[in-house]
Amino acid sequence: QVQLVESGGGLVQAGDSLRLSCAVSGRTSGKYAMGWFRQVAMKEREFVGASAWSGISTEYGDSVRGRFAISRDNGKNTMYLQMNSLTPEDSAIYYCAARETFGSKWAPNLPTDYDNWGQGTQVTVSS
Repeated sequence: QVQLVESGGGLVQAGDSLRLSCAVSGRTSGKYAMGWFRQVAMKEREFVGASAWSGISTEYGDSVRGRFAISRDNGKNTMYLQMNSLTPEDSAIYYCAARETFGSKWAPNLPTDYDNWGQGTQVTVSS
């Protein structure tokens, strides 16, 4: 098990950029696929993007592809989400998630694929 802590959320204007971080602690010796999800009230958790532990594979949700980018620094046990060209529709609580795996190309896109979650960080984009 690992503990995940998101940071970097805040209030920005439409068109701005923001970078979220997800710090990993605990059993960091394992290999983890990691993902980002977001959620607004009364809606299901939406897939934003995911990265295989090897960094070989990265997947993105349709609504963010081309604007958001995931990177990870395994030496610092941190994953990042660079968000560009933000719109009010991107406003949500953003969660990072992790799942230990041997699959070097596995970048899962379902919440049920993950068993470690952070507490979330709020992103609000004003028009």
